[in-house]
Amino acid sequence: MAKAATPSRAAGAAPLQRVLMHRAVKPLIFVLCLLPFASLLYGAIAGDLGANPAETLIRSTGDWTLRLLCVTLAVTPVRVMAGLPALARWRRMLGLFVFCYACMHLLCYAWFDMGFEPADIAADIAKRPFILVGFAAFVGLLLLALTSFNRAVRALGGKRWQALHRLVYGIAGLALLHFFWMRAGKRDFAEVMVYAAIIGVLLGWRVWRWWRGRQARRPAAAAA
Repeated sequence: MAKAATPSRAAGAAPLQRVLMHRAVKPLIFVLCLLPFASLLYGAIAGDLGANPAETLIRSTGDWTLRLLCVTLAVTPVRVMAGLPALARWRRMLGLFVFCYACMHLLCYAWFDMGFEPADIAADIAKRPFILVGFAAFVGLLLLALTSFNRAVRALGGKRWQALHRLVYGIAGLALLHFFWMRAGKRDFAEVMVYAAIIGVLLGWRVWRWWRGRQARRPAAAAA
């Protein structure tokens, strides 16, 4: 396991920790997460989404799904390294916002590209790999959203719930692959590389933490 925060770090983080524990912070984060949706809704009503509003909505909701997924994955590393346990209070809400934007992304695709035709949607998922990968990521997010509540944690048990929610790492990989294939048609990989670097660092930190924990357990196991 990663080392606990040192006393000096904990003392330095204490003022920020008190700020993060304020009851107004969580509603503020909620409002901030709604701002992209509000901006897109206003743009749609005002007719200010460019020459192709449908494409703008599909791509923007997908972009915000990936951005919020990166933010959600960053909560645990920042919480551990900065010694800010209050950040854990936001993780579930951020994860549910990831799912909400993924729902909007899927809805925009089904509406604007497929005209809500189930047979056409099913055929498109089967025919185009990048759509299939994106849909698989959505199914994974749906499963995590349905089991994100306390009742599901109690029903599954802590260990099984944690094992299930490690699916988020695979979902991040699928989302990144979906984004890569979508941009491959226009050979626009700059933004893809940014997200790949962010997700790579966040998942790499988790692998490093797991390895450190395994190394720390070896002497104890040998002594036993």
